[in-house]
Amino acid sequence: MTIATPSGMEIRAEIKPGYEQILTPEALALVAKLSREFEPRRQQLLAARVERARKLDAGERPDFLPETAHIRNGDWKIAPIPQALECRRVEITGPVERKMVINALNSGADSYMTDFEDSNTPNWDNQITGQLNMRDAVRKTISLEQNGKQYKLNDKVATLVVRPRGWHLDEKHVLVDGKRVSGGIFDFALFMFHNAREQLARGAGPYFYLPKMESHLEARLWNDIFVMTQNELGLPQGTIKATVLIETILAAFEMDEILYELREHSAGLNAGRWDYIFSCIKKFKLDKDFCLADRPKVTMTAPFMRAYALLLLKTCHKRGAPAIGGMSALIPIKNDPEKNATAMAGVIGDKSRDANDGYDGGWVAHPGLVEPAMTEFRKVLGERPNQFDKQRPDVEVTAAQLLDFKPEAPITEAGLRYNINVGIHYLGAWLAGNGCVPIHNLMEDAATAEISRSQVWQWIRSPKGVLDDGRKVTAEMVREMIPQELAKVKEVAPNGDNPTYVRAAEIFEKMSTSEEFAEFLTLPLYEEI
Repeated sequence: MTIATPSGMEIRAEIKPGYEQILTPEALALVAKLSREFEPRRQQLLAARVERARKLDAGERPDFLPETAHIRNGDWKIAPIPQALECRRVEITGPVERKMVINALNSGADSYMTDFEDSNTPNWDNQITGQLNMRDAVRKTISLEQNGKQYKLNDKVATLVVRPRGWHLDEKHVLVDGKRVSGGIFDFALFMFHNAREQLARGAGPYFYLPKMESHLEARLWNDIFVMTQNELGLPQGTIKATVLIETILAAFEMDEILYELREHSAGLNAGRWDYIFSCIKKFKLDKDFCLADRPKVTMTAPFMRAYALLLLKTCHKRGAPAIGGMSALIPIKNDPEKNATAMAGVIGDKSRDANDGYDGGWVAHPGLVEPAMTEFRKVLGERPNQFDKQRPDVEVTAAQLLDFKPEAPITEAGLRYNINVGIHYLGAWLAGNGCVPIHNLMEDAATAEISRSQVWQWIRSPKGVLDDGRKVTAEMVREMIPQELAKVKEVAPNGDNPTYVRAAEIFEKMSTSEEFAEFLTLPLYEEI
């Protein structure tokens, strides 16, 4: 099948039956217009990331920006939150796969962050069928018959919030004037064109999560895209609302500024903990004084994570913005009551801490966790939709506290093997088209896999990368363990004989032992799908 495209646009992918309903000339014209207007700025901002990373590699330490002190010290608030986003005590997340969309909307959560990014392999079919699923979900016509079971929406469903891809990701199948378009602009524009008016007619609106930002200038770019898109579609300014994931160490120093840039369109901030840990490893990978312990030891109670969480909370409530806690990656364990009880206790403890700190809600990865998480927030909030009034004047977070990277120990052989195992397992599933994978009783996505591979890379190079038995982590040690862990993955992974797992082991070895550190594992992976 062929479709008409705007002048200067080329689609290098199969147009399967039904795809033309999303890839309409008018929707593609919006993609092309936004791309032409904003792609140069995206490239400038990505270049600025590279330059900033170079300075950090040379030993520079981040700090709060002196040139924006007037914003941090100013008396301002974001625009009022729409009613559909006032209560977000539990948000469930997951990819744009049809069954997941239905189950998540029916889960009893207040909101559902449907994900075109980290929990989704962004192959062409996933992106376009995801848009078809969004169209049907907004109109409440989405259904599925699978294995003799019928799935359809309940009368009451969660509020839909969409996460497009981050600024670093292209959509390689769509070119405008010979250049790839931004994956984020592609996802955003198609969703807006097909659904924004319908959402408004149904009492909600086009709501988004914005990932991976490293500065307020990147937030300004999104804001300008929102303004142009609303003009193009004839929507009132401020219709779009967006929650920013603070999931990079650099963004943590610019939370006020990010809210300020998006203030007409802001729906608050989220503590994206897993990507945040990855960002810390990535930005300080060459710092000889930086080295984190085994991944499971780096929790929200670690000094740098605690400082970040409390600063985000205080910043949001000062500005009248929702503060949403991050993801507890634990999932129900059906075949082991003892392990399941431990997992549930972990989820409950995580959400209880967030609620008592003052957070307005938090994330879960599985429908079975909605109720226990909701219970913890209700204990603190009662029937109140949020706790914006909890201002936390007692919290004073310094740059030094945000950079207080502990624990440094232990680093164990089990922890090293865990990282290798998770990396191979996740990458193999991702290459096969699944970006959200339960591994060792945790729900893994690209963010958690990033921690695993970046820790291995850094442990090899850091003088502190020493196992608790005294052995130094080396590339040779990792290469020796990779085939052993691959064999274990093949035994437990669904379709473990899939060749993608062998390829995943090759990629993991290259990415963890090569001299150059890959900025994101999804960038080279994307070229393989």
